[in-house]
Amino acid sequence: MNSPPGASARERLIIALDVPTQTEALKLVRELSPQVGFFKIGLQLYTAGGPEIVRAILATGAKVFLDLKLHDIPNTVGKAVESAGRLGVQMLTIHLSGGEEMIRAAIDGQQHNMSILGVTVLTSASEQTLRETGVSGKISNHVLRLAKLGVTTGIDGVVASPHEIQMLRAEFGDQMKIVVPGIRPTWSEAGDQKRVMTPREAFQNGADYLVIGRPIIAHPSPRAAVAKILGELSA
Repeated sequence: MNSPPGASARERLIIALDVPTQTEALKLVRELSPQVGFFKIGLQLYTAGGPEIVRAILATGAKVFLDLKLHDIPNTVGKAVESAGRLGVQMLTIHLSGGEEMIRAAIDGQQHNMSILGVTVLTSASEQTLRETGVSGKISNHVLRLAKLGVTTGIDGVVASPHEIQMLRAEFGDQMKIVVPGIRPTWSEAGDQKRVMTPREAFQNGADYLVIGRPIIAHPSPRAAVAKILGELSA
């Protein structure tokens, strides 16, 4: 389930709308839609705008990646997935650490052509973070363990850090999409992301989609930032 053959960098770049209000989000969508057509709504924006912000962005003709990282009892997750499907989003995230029964409930709730993506380990996490939650061993081992659970259960793709792309692609080939946050152009700062990579490196390693937020939305000219990233990818 790789990205479509010949898909351009424009089609594979997802802008993270990590802003606090619907007004700011729609301003960015209108400003950047001529360059890209896929936008991520995370917890901050969804908590502020709810389903209305999803509908408003979809109404512009853009695609929506609803990044809610669902993690609850199976029935609750399944019903939440159904609701997201009725909204018409193209991608939705769940936490693979919720286990097989929860993952299957999410897949059973899937509607239309929406992709269910499994979150492995957050890009802000370190091995110390895992130890604090009772998980021993290397991050890469835990990512692979969760990804195998997701693939076995029928997930459409995973969200993983740039540093796990090659390992996942080697293990699973084109069985699933790999959506990659933690992308930082050479001219931007890493912030609280600990496992980062440049856009060009991530594509070369096998990422299907790149999720980029702060380097674009915090830039004095978001359009110029997107143009710069797309230019680097096509060079």
